[in-house]
Parts: sequence; structure tokens; C-alpha cells
Amino acid sequence: MNELLPAWPLLSTFLLASFVLAVTPGPGVLYILTRSMVQGRRAGLASVAGVALGNLGNAAAAAIGLAALFAVSALAFSLVKIAGALYLVWLGVQMLRAREQAQEAISPPPATSLQIFRDGVVVSLLNPKTTLFFAAFLPQFIDAASQPLAQSLVLGTLFVAIAAMTDSIYALAAGCLAPVLRTGSVRAWGRRLGAALFIGLGLRLATDSR
Repeated sequence: MNELLPAWPLLSTFLLASFVLAVTPGPGVLYILTRSMVQGRRAGLASVAGVALGNLGNAAAAAIGLAALFAVSALAFSLVKIAGALYLVWLGVQMLRAREQAQEAISPPPATSLQIFRDGVVVSLLNPKTTLFFAAFLPQFIDAASQPLAQSLVLGTLFVAIAAMTDSIYALAAGCLAPVLRTGSVRAWGRRLGAALFIGLGLRLATDSR
């Protein structure tokens, strides 16, 4: 397992970045909160499971593509790392430039737990930005010379697990905390925090000599 994870300083950066990104309020969190408020915590947890499975599929797709690319040449690995770091910076800049939109959440129609789970999987799998995010994020923490596919799968699974845990907390607490978490000030705070993380992480990784 030690061969599949980066050294602790870099691993700690990955864990911290994954946690902050996971807890930052976004469309996925708002969807889970809405399901929890409309149909209860069971529905919220079903949506968490569906989104997590879809994200895992995106992480696996990104890992397979990255491993195939890295097998071609070491230069490809370096180029992808640099491009990924710059993409993270660009995401941060876009988040800072984005204007807060005062839109009320639309309550989804009632559905069974299985339907909610299925919808969460489909929504996640059909979001190309998720796969692109993994393709930009994961290469910063793997060593192309040592089982890149296995490393990507392990780190992707770890990220999804962290996101699933934080999303579950949101779902369980939705009854009393959701109205606060959906306020404009909290969303604005989350957007700025995510932007700062993307930019800082991208700059750090772009200048990393590893």
C-alpha cells in the first residue's frame, strides 16, 4: 500500500485539499440537502450513495486514461501535470469571477430510494467536468514510474470516500442546518474558499520539482 500512496507531506496535501473541496458547498451538496429536506435523511443518504458511485466511475475512467497516456512517455506525464496544475488555477480564477446567483432551489419530485440512487449515479456519470477534474487533480500526486493506474485508482477512491463522508454529514444534518447552508453568504464563502484552494494548489503543484 505504501507504494500506491505518495510520501506523507504530499499525501497530507492531498487529504487536506480533498477534504476542503468536499465540504465546499456546491451543486452536489445543494442537491443532497434538497433531497434530505423534501424526503428525509434516508433519501439524502441514497442520493449520497448514487453520487459517490458515479464519481467513482469518473475517477476510474480518468485513471485508466491517465495510465494509458503515461505509458506512452515520461514527457506526457510532465505535460499533463503542468496542464492539470494550470487548469486548477483557471478553475480558481473562474470561481472568483463568478457572480452569486440568487436562485431558489427547486424541490425534486418524490421518488423511491432506488430511483434517487439511480438518478445520482446518472447525474454524476454524465458530468464531464468531474472526469476532467480527476484528470487534472490526480496526476499531481502520483509517480508515473510506479504503477500509475493503481495509484490513480487508490487516490480517486480515497477522494470519493472523503466526499461521501462529508456529504453524508450534510444529509444527516439537513433538517436543522440546510437553511443556513443555502444562504447567499455561506455560498459566497464556499466559492471564495474553493477558489483560493484551487489557485494555491495549482501554483504549488506547478512549481513542484517532483
